[in-house]
Amino acid sequence: MIKTMRFNGKELVINAELIQFVEETPDTMITLTSREKIMVKDSMEEITSKVIDYQRLIRSKTIGRKIK
Repeated sequence: MIKTMRFNGKELVINAELIQFVEETPDTMITLTSREKIMVKDSMEEITSKVIDYQRLIRSKTIGRKIK
């Protein structure tokens, strides 16, 4: 899950696994696999960084379980 903010100032948590793509039009638009579109204040680079951090966290926990 990643935390972001809608344009109205309300925080929003999105399941990073459901993000299909992110684009700047010029505002940042996240499209989910359900085809729902969410416009957020974060830049495309910020969203990408949050998704990468999330994936690293999940993978590190999964690898840790396999080693034990």
